[in-house]
Amino acid sequence: MREPKSFEAAITAADFSSEDYCGTSYAAKLLGLSVATVQSLVEKGEIEAWKTLGGHRRIALQSINAYLAKSSPQLSKVDTDPKHRLRVLMVEDDENTRELYRCQFEDWDLPVDCTFMPSALEAMMDIASMRPDLLITDLSMPGVDGIEMLKACKRNQQLHDMQIVVISGLAPEAVQARGGLPPEAHLLQKPINFDWLHGYVTALVTANRKWRQ
Repeated sequence: MREPKSFEAAITAADFSSEDYCGTSYAAKLLGLSVATVQSLVEKGEIEAWKTLGGHRRIALQSINAYLAKSSPQLSKVDTDPKHRLRVLMVEDDENTRELYRCQFEDWDLPVDCTFMPSALEAMMDIASMRPDLLITDLSMPGVDGIEMLKACKRNQQLHDMQIVVISGLAPEAVQARGGLPPEAHLLQKPINFDWLHGYVTALVTANRKWRQ
């Protein structure tokens, strides 16, 4: 088995761009495979990857397309920016809450491509390559919290149009005391108001469909 390239080797390459890489979870979603299968492909050297200093894998989107061209010629290329669906990134560290969101999105049967991430750190690794239309996030998470993630997102001009919904158990005063949210972000209190969220996502689907036509 081949060890993924090191972080240092990747970032010093002349053609390196962070937006050309994604994390294991997003790679698995693009390929329609499990995370474990993607990790195995990386270890076998069939998909190019490198490791960050924190031990997280980063996978080359070009390598994903090359693997698909070889193993599934009928697919030929992953569409990393589908125009006909709303791209949603959900960041929530509680597994039961993520599953609740997942069930709701499936029941709504909307043209939505939703990716679920268990931490703000993992989301920050993938968000540049995903470029979601909508970010739904908790705030209180281990390690990097949601507020720090939102600050990093707003510094990225390519995420300028991304809509943000924050769903937290923190009171608005507590959120403000920790630095506050971007002015355009929607703050919802837990428990989650799924009726509001359904209406909001439906409106975004309609708005994005008109805009992309």
